[in-house]
Amino acid sequence: MRSSAARLVRPLLCVIPLLAVALLLGAVPASAHAALLGSDPKKDSVVDSAPERVTLTFSEDVGLSKGSLKVLDPDGRRADNGEERGLGQDRYAVGLHAGLGDGTYTVTYQVVSADSHPVAGAFTFSIGAPSKTKVALAGTTAGGGPVGTLYGIARYISYAGFVLLAGAGAFLLACWQGGAGVRPLQRLVVGGWLTLTAGTLLQLLLRGSYTTTGAFGDVLDLSLMGEVLQTKSGAALVSRLLLLATAALFIAVLFGAFVRRGEEGQADARKDLAFGLTGGGAIVAAGIASTWAMAEHASTGIQTGIAMPVDVLHLLAVATWLGGLAALLTALYTAPELPASAVRRFSPVAFGSVVVLVTTGTYQSWRQVGTWSALTGTDYGRLLLVKLALVALLLGAAWFSRRWTGRLTSAPAAETTAGAAASTATAATTATSATSATAGTDGADGSEPGTEEGADRTDSTAPADPADPADPADPADPAEAAEAADPAEAVAPERAAQLARQRRAVAVARSKRVRDADPHRARLRRSVLVEAGVAVVLLAVATALSATEPARTAEQSAAAGETGGGPTDGQPLSVTLPYDTGGKDGRGQVQLELDPGRTGGNELHAYARTSDGGPADLPELKLAFTLKAKDLGPLAVTPERVVAGHWTAEGVQLPVAGDWRVAVTVRTSDIDQITVYKTMKIG
Repeated sequence: MRSSAARLVRPLLCVIPLLAVALLLGAVPASAHAALLGSDPKKDSVVDSAPERVTLTFSEDVGLSKGSLKVLDPDGRRADNGEERGLGQDRYAVGLHAGLGDGTYTVTYQVVSADSHPVAGAFTFSIGAPSKTKVALAGTTAGGGPVGTLYGIARYISYAGFVLLAGAGAFLLACWQGGAGVRPLQRLVVGGWLTLTAGTLLQLLLRGSYTTTGAFGDVLDLSLMGEVLQTKSGAALVSRLLLLATAALFIAVLFGAFVRRGEEGQADARKDLAFGLTGGGAIVAAGIASTWAMAEHASTGIQTGIAMPVDVLHLLAVATWLGGLAALLTALYTAPELPASAVRRFSPVAFGSVVVLVTTGTYQSWRQVGTWSALTGTDYGRLLLVKLALVALLLGAAWFSRRWTGRLTSAPAAETTAGAAASTATAATTATSATSATAGTDGADGSEPGTEEGADRTDSTAPADPADPADPADPADPAEAAEAADPAEAVAPERAAQLARQRRAVAVARSKRVRDADPHRARLRRSVLVEAGVAVVLLAVATALSATEPARTAEQSAAAGETGGGPTDGQPLSVTLPYDTGGKDGRGQVQLELDPGRTGGNELHAYARTSDGGPADLPELKLAFTLKAKDLGPLAVTPERVVAGHWTAEGVQLPVAGDWRVAVTVRTSDIDQITVYKTMKIG
């Protein structure tokens, strides 16, 4: 009969996978991990003559493929010559055709960031004067759609498979070597290997479509597959598959020769083999972990030489803790017996893993977040807070598990021995009754001979005294009783198979009674079950975190978008402010250009355009600059009208570097007026 606690815990476990999937699906499409910091020509700028090329500056190295950078004319035709190249210092360019006419041009880019995630976007610039364009600036689709969702699932099952493979293997070698012969634990390790292999193959198959078109039809495109194999991410996935082939050999030896030597009593040979398996397994696990470190967040940004080995240690600590937890839970629920010494050994292993996890996680958080404000102001920071809360919850559950572990190891041995003896005697009596009933009726009551239900039913009517070892109705082996009752029937093959099933059922029933006799063990099972449930959600959040734009990059991207990308190649600093005064013809935008866009004197140009792109003849246009960090301003600027839609001012003094907030007051009629704001990064 199930306890009330078990009835409460198990429905919760049904919800945990759903939460994990929801968190995982909420993480795709992955955010861009490389920010566009600037361009030449600048976003929304107007240049006098056609440039020879368009240059893009990113926050980190990106990977280019054919068609990654495109420039489209106002009619949607290709204006670039397809010659894409890197210029160094995270700058990339594509050449333009000669003799381009006036109008608005659209630049699109779809590249792969250094940490393996696709990045896409678009912006416009104008030659001579703005014009209408047939190109629609649709939302970015890189990494999205069904292919992006499947790729995210593949990432999750790959992490989960690694945790089970490495963590459960470590548990067997470091905590319970006898468990290598237990079938459920063998299935756990092999299942982890199969899961990781399947996830890696699926990622490799989807990678080309994931980083380009996002179409299912391109999944089997061999040309895309060839391009993937030449990238850092493709090399990491192929390396992981090669290491998994080595891991398969490790599993074969662990569950083959290692188990046989234990059964044959070859203690010295088994000890030597355990030493080799431990060393070799650690090397293979570290190699598999490095395939993530070399291709994702740790491989880009600041301090990559430190970040990559720290990331490997972090992944190994996660696998050792959570994978060992899964192995412990499996053993507690399915193994015939779990020595208290194995639980006692796992406790310091888990504690050491947590110490490494917290230390490496703190460094990773500082490296990817950078500022306190980013913890609450970015998706990465908010996910990190959720992860920290789950780690705290997991540690709380682990504290309860450690408490029950202490009581389990200190339980009186006599109590367990007495329970085992009573269970053995009862099981033997059950076997005798079941044998007699089977010989007469062969399961006429409808139950399978040798099942636990049949054993329990006959046990309630057995007249023999199970405590009396001399009782002839309490034989040590059901087969002996059958031979004594009917020697001819004992040699029949059908009867032998039936007796074998009975012996297995009696052995399972006996081991289960012994296993469940200790109440502390039952409590330990429940607390470890809760730990495992929290760990599933934690793993989902960690996967989502790895697919989310780091907070440092997100802030860089936001700053670049707010300031118009910053000065590049000596171009004036440019920002665009949309306005809507609410009156007739009251909608449009003002483009401001500061030349050279640095501290000191600057020349200001303001271009006002209506909603259809034509010049806006505004009755009045005023500006004011404020630097709150230095308590400077507002510094009022009244530009002079040059022609309809164009104002200028010389000698605009911005004495200090910083984020200057510009207020632009636009009046479109005698009563319709509005003030709009933007930040310009000076210096």
